[in-house]
Amino acid sequence: MTMTRQDTDTLRALRGLEDSRSSVRLRAALAVGTLPDPRFVDKLIERCAVEPEFFVRDMLTWALTRHPVSLTLPGLLRAVRSERPQARSQALHTLSKIGDPQAWPAITRTLLSDADDEVARSAWRTATVLVPAGQEPALATVLATQLGRGEQETQLSLSQALVALGEVIVPALQAATTAPDPHVRAHALATQRLLRDPDAGFTLAIEAAKRAAALVGAPRTDDENRADR
Repeated sequence: MTMTRQDTDTLRALRGLEDSRSSVRLRAALAVGTLPDPRFVDKLIERCAVEPEFFVRDMLTWALTRHPVSLTLPGLLRAVRSERPQARSQALHTLSKIGDPQAWPAITRTLLSDADDEVARSAWRTATVLVPAGQEPALATVLATQLGRGEQETQLSLSQALVALGEVIVPALQAATTAPDPHVRAHALATQRLLRDPDAGFTLAIEAAKRAAALVGAPRTDDENRADR
């Protein structure tokens, strides 16, 4: 069988996605996205699961968004159930960029509380993009169970996801401000501050919230007791 010029270009691009040089992989992903072809879809999803370079992964996601949702969605939904954390994380990220509501049922509570922080962060962002109208309060309740989790970068991601839902998060945050765990209380208070002022710096908000949370349940001094009499 005689190969066409398009067939040759397709094979070259597919080989390029696995090249040892990140610059070559980046150019190959760009080429795939520029000239979408159904034959690329499985390889793009497969590569997302193992690609070590952030910029290449981002280009792979872009290339997937250039293909029809009917072709990309089945593979991405399989990838979010993968045992490989990067496969789950990147598939979720790609679903957030595609924004197709058919993917919403795949955003399970298990993913929203995934043990891997990168997967959980991707799930939080994707959930706020895909959540159907009217289900925002339920999502806020689930996201609030993750308050206090991880380092500052992870906590900021969760706060941003919550704030993106708007005022529906107020009851869940208010309940969390009285949680026994001071880390949960501080994170809830910092998120409240960001909801009131989205431009507020998270670092300052979380430090102030930690101080406030530490006071909750702290022993009262004799001066404070006398002041209340």
